Amino acid sequence: MTTEITLKAKTFYDKDADLELIKGKTIVVLGYGSQGHAQALNLKDSGLNVVVAVRAGGRGYNLAVKHGWTLGKNLITNNVEAIKSADWIHFLLPDEAQGKVYREEVAPNMKKGVVLSWSHGFNIRFGQVAPPKEADVVLIAPKGPGHLVRRTYEEGKGTPALVAVEQDYSGKALGFALAFCKAIGATRAGVIQTTFTEETETDLFGEQNVLCGGVVDLVKAGFETLIEAGYQPEIAYFECLHELKLITDMIQEGGIGWMNYSISDTAEYGEYSRGPRLVTCETKAQMKRNLKEVQNGIFAREYLMEKAMGGTVINSHRRATAAHPIEIVGEKLRAMMPWLKKKE
Repeated sequence: MTTEITLKAKTFYDKDADLELIKGKTIVVLGYGSQGHAQALNLKDSGLNVVVAVRAGGRGYNLAVKHGWTLGKNLITNNVEAIKSADWIHFLLPDEAQGKVYREEVAPNMKKGVVLSWSHGFNIRFGQVAPPKEADVVLIAPKGPGHLVRRTYEEGKGTPALVAVEQDYSGKALGFALAFCKAIGATRAGVIQTTFTEETETDLFGEQNVLCGGVVDLVKAGFETLIEAGYQPEIAYFECLHELKLITDMIQEGGIGWMNYSISDTAEYGEYSRGPRLVTCETKAQMKRNLKEVQNGIFAREYLMEKAMGGTVINSHRRATAAHPIEIVGEKLRAMMPWLKKKE
């Protein structure tokens, strides 16, 4: 493995973005979930004209009302009505819903020259949405969950983001996208230029192989191994799950080297001598196979079919996860630590 890495990406900060470029635009945010609520509130607090479009009576609608959006003014329950007045349409609906909403509600009603934007490139990369030539198509992808995007903005900080331009009809698409990034606080932390393809493929790969699929399966396997060896479930939980955040926090703050400096020599030696026995050449080979299924669209087709069939596989795994001993033990132990309560 090479030890010399050349940084390639262009990075933008507050000084590179001009909010005035988009202050006259009506920005319609489709969806009010994790990213939807955070980005919409940040945009509004930055002085932009924001309209939230969300289904009446749903969880997103109720949350929007709670957050002070006014029905009929900046909260619209009819997508078509909102879209007709939009200069900018920002898609924050679930990936599987975006294609249908675009074809049936957005495409027939949007203005010529509108800005179309996403926070994940899935629907553009895999052809679920085919924008007209008379539109700017941009990506603004915060690298953190919505509650973090909102919290860091309110603290005067920001969450890093990715930015990309797929289509530049106006000749100003990058400037527009950077202004949006500034409005949600991302340019405070740094915005890295990418492409829809790179963002989509790396995001899916990271989720599947490291952040979600890899970590969760590793945690469960470690917990099960200790339980099967006769150790107390409470101890197994703390060693294989609870302390994980402590380690990842140190890695985020200062890299792997800082984490290794902060732990004991015993733990560090165990990392070097035993870790490679778990993450082997075959593990990496499987990662490459998983990446290929992202790149060639196999995963996207599989996922869209799963959702079209009612989510039977996902729901089955959700039930199995809820019944797993690590979840049962964890719920009881977290009750001892009320500061760990789940955020809204």
